Amino acid sequence: MKKSEMKPYKEMLLLLRARVRGDVSAMASAALKKRSDASGDLSSMPIHMADVGTDNFEQEFTLGLMENDGATLGQIEAALERIEDGDYGSCVECGGRIPKMRLNVIPYTAHCVKCASKLEGA
Repeated sequence: MKKSEMKPYKEMLLLLRARVRGDVSAMASAALKKRSDASGDLSSMPIHMADVGTDNFEQEFTLGLMENDGATLGQIEAALERIEDGDYGSCVECGGRIPKMRLNVIPYTAHCVKCASKLEGA
């Protein structure tokens, strides 16, 4: 892929990276936020055991989302590096061309459809 063809993808990846970073920051704040801030209780100790379970579930769920977004950030950074190296748009597995239609949907993908299918099946 030519450098001029990579420019819109680089811009898309930079915007996506900024959005995901913002999402991760917001989730981190939410996960660390004390329960008393949300409920107006005078103490941070929940009154009912169900409240403890709900708080733990919400925190674990948020941490899971943050982990997923962290992995996506890694893929975005790797795609930006491939753009800088001039390798963007080539499958890292087989070296084949990744269709632009796929890059428009998943701009940080490193694999063509065939190789991605093989990896998901493994």
